[in-house]
Amino acid sequence: MIRPVRKAVFPVGGMGTRFLPATKAMPKEMLPVVDKPLIQYAVEEAQAAGIDEFIFVTGRGKTAIENHFDRSTELEALLAEKEKDDALHELLGSMPKAGQVCYTRQMDPLGLGHAVWCARNLVGNEPFAVLLADDLIQAGTACLKQMVDAYNDVGGNMVALMDVPHEHTSRYGIVAPGQVEGRLTEVNGLVEKPKPADAPSDQAVVGRYILQPEVFQHLAGQQKGAGGEIQLTDALARMIGGAPFHGYRFEGTRFDCGDKVGFLEANLAFALEREDLRDGVTSFIKKLGL
Repeated sequence: MIRPVRKAVFPVGGMGTRFLPATKAMPKEMLPVVDKPLIQYAVEEAQAAGIDEFIFVTGRGKTAIENHFDRSTELEALLAEKEKDDALHELLGSMPKAGQVCYTRQMDPLGLGHAVWCARNLVGNEPFAVLLADDLIQAGTACLKQMVDAYNDVGGNMVALMDVPHEHTSRYGIVAPGQVEGRLTEVNGLVEKPKPADAPSDQAVVGRYILQPEVFQHLAGQQKGAGGEIQLTDALARMIGGAPFHGYRFEGTRFDCGDKVGFLEANLAFALEREDLRDGVTSFIKKLGL
């Protein structure tokens, strides 16, 4: 029996040093793409996939995220008074319901695997999703929704996959691929940030996961990997050979919003997708002669 995915974990404890000074007092997950913070895109993607429990693994200085997913009665009253119905609808449209959101602290920044492990008591003994807000994916059907639909057929563990230039394999977790069926690729191995000469493929894991709770057993040892951090990829590699394990080649475009160029690309792409912004942005691009 394939158990449904109801919970999602959002690791948001990172410092965001690549965006200083903007992130000195503001969490990097609150950086806006057009007019919406990165973390809201991630939550809305989870909602589109049927998730109804949202677990945030935070750190110091992340209270802005908690405030963002809370009611602001004064602001709501002001918008209603001024009859700004569209803005009020936008404000409340993706707000999780009372009791759907919880927070836990990653007291030390020990890596993604450690952040996921910190959510173990809130996840419990059921499958769950992990979404990294830095990886913003523009897609007609939400990336996690695509993955959940595929998971409901095959079960097990699943990671989102995309091809990367061979010289960039040292930036990602890389899979050793097996049998391919449609958008699903059997995962026979996983290596975190291998040198190009050692990479088993050019297929990289990006920030969307569907995991079985057994991963917490593999993370409990707190073994450090690449970069001296507790890597989620290493724990996943130890799970291969048990439950089914697949990579899913999603339809859509991924933007690395942990990188300044990727963040700017995302703003441009999402602005061009908006009818109210497309003409103005296109006109500006033409003025630049690009």
